[in-house]
Amino acid sequence: MAKQFFKSGVVFAVGFGALASVANAGGFSRGEADTDILFEDGTYVARGGVIYVSPHRKFDTIAGAAATDDRYSNDYWIPSFAAKFQMSENLGCAFTYTQPFGADADYGPEAQTASLLSGGAGASHKDFITNEYGATCDVSAQAGKGRVHFLGGVFLQDFKYTANAYRGDLKLEDNAAFGYRLGVAYDIPEYAMRAQLMYRSKVKHDADEGSFDWDPAIAPFGLQDAFGSGTLPQSLKLSLQTGVAPGWLVYGSVKWTDWSVLQTLDYSVGNPLAPGGYTPQQDVYNWKDGWTLQAGVAHKFNEQFAGTVNVTWDSGVGTGADIYSDTWSVAAGVSVKAGPGELRFGGAVSYLTEGSQSLADGASYNATADGDWAYAVSGSYRITF
Repeated sequence: MAKQFFKSGVVFAVGFGALASVANAGGFSRGEADTDILFEDGTYVARGGVIYVSPHRKFDTIAGAAATDDRYSNDYWIPSFAAKFQMSENLGCAFTYTQPFGADADYGPEAQTASLLSGGAGASHKDFITNEYGATCDVSAQAGKGRVHFLGGVFLQDFKYTANAYRGDLKLEDNAAFGYRLGVAYDIPEYAMRAQLMYRSKVKHDADEGSFDWDPAIAPFGLQDAFGSGTLPQSLKLSLQTGVAPGWLVYGSVKWTDWSVLQTLDYSVGNPLAPGGYTPQQDVYNWKDGWTLQAGVAHKFNEQFAGTVNVTWDSGVGTGADIYSDTWSVAAGVSVKAGPGELRFGGAVSYLTEGSQSLADGASYNATADGDWAYAVSGSYRITF
């Protein structure tokens, strides 16, 4: 009885652990592959869900003057799907899908003008998205009261980038870049105890399939080729959880993300008048590494309902080329047995601390932002066979 009461809470709490971490936190971080499904009971387990995030980040001053532009951060969705197949007591594999990185911003007329006056591109819109398709396997063995797990797998990640600016429209695309993840874990299901260390490799994207459509009012070049390259970071995450009383457990995690690998996105656009026929360009980030800390508690009220609350702190990665400051989040979720499976839904509120960017630190114009808010809601459904 105690074993099942504990374990249900573990599965639920881990499933909501990522919700508080996605509201404009961790640089461009969005979804995490649902590899925790490997620890769930059942020969076949499938789960699908989505998180909706609404970050309300805006500039309070631009070029030293009070700003009236609307917020520049756009809402976005994070889909997730995972399916586990347990081939034997000691071997299981999961197939996962999510969008691990992304960004979407629209800049108002004041920001565009400030960029142009400072020699920048005057961007009105920028967005990029990545899709990750992964396979991860778990080889486990009995060790004392619990089991030791060795996890490993590969994933394919694509990359699509769009920027609309004064001179024209840029599109970059990389259809397939590969990475891997490795991990080790130890769990004692009787006490809902688990410790896990998971590493995800960095991924370098070479976007050879690109184009730049010149604004005919600026230059009569029309549609030209474009290409670019950049690296998205590696990460290492330590997760801990344990039951503390029947129906109660506490959990937490520490994650390091190597955002310092993203100093610039380098690209070149076709220009018949430039040496070699191309004009080299850069998006400057100059980011530092990021840290994400989370702590939470979960409780199973009865066989039908369970709930969890957690707090997350994410360190800002910006160094002055843009505004990516510290984020504090509080999230809560509920699990309900519904039909043949389990329904989860929850929400999070994040506070985005104040920050600034400057020409001296690589920004395309000077700007500041006061504290802002972000909101997230999520829902998922799991079926076990």
